[in-house]
Amino acid sequence: MDKQVQEYLAKNPSLANFIRYNPVWYRYLTRDPSSIKEMEKEAKVFYGKTISQRVERINNSVQMLNMVMQFAGVMKD
Repeated sequence: MDKQVQEYLAKNPSLANFIRYNPVWYRYLTRDPSSIKEMEKEAKVFYGKTISQRVERINNSVQMLNMVMQFAGVMKD
């Protein structure tokens, strides 16, 4: 693997961890070090950091809060 890629991964431990869970990226980065941007996109999906995943989590939290409030209202009566 390219020395610059190794240094970049050392500075970004979450990406280094992603590669440990997905070892095929060792091969991709060895063959084409410029594919690191694609790996970063895949890592965002893996860790749930895309905008759509964040919105979904927030939506689920709001729904849960709504259910708790409804349940508390039923218990109060």
